Amino acid sequence: MSNAHVNTISGSSKLIEGSGRAIILLPKGTKFITDDALYSTKSQRNLLSFKDIRLNGYHIKTMNEKNVEYLYITNVECGKKYILERLPAFSSGLYYAHISAIESYKLHGMDHHYLN
Repeated sequence: MSNAHVNTISGSSKLIEGSGRAIILLPKGTKFITDDALYSTKSQRNLLSFKDIRLNGYHIKTMNEKNVEYLYITNVECGKKYILERLPAFSSGLYYAHISAIESYKLHGMDHHYLN
């Protein structure tokens, strides 16, 4: 996929400039691999689907602490559950974290661009 148009509330826009594999590192060191990441220089945020979390072998749990909702990303090792990441929620219901790309590949339709 390259140079795909996306319909938004303000009309059609060329948002998707490439696609490919991305390896993403969450704040506490949890690593995710997704083979179908979309690249857009216009995007200031990234979305990670629950499907990607599960495909990487992790589990999901929500918890409310002091009136703040959190998404816990957990892992089970030797029968014991460990909390790997604790992501707070915006009032919109989306969970957020600052992420880093630790590895990148040539994206289809693009030369030498990196996911941030």
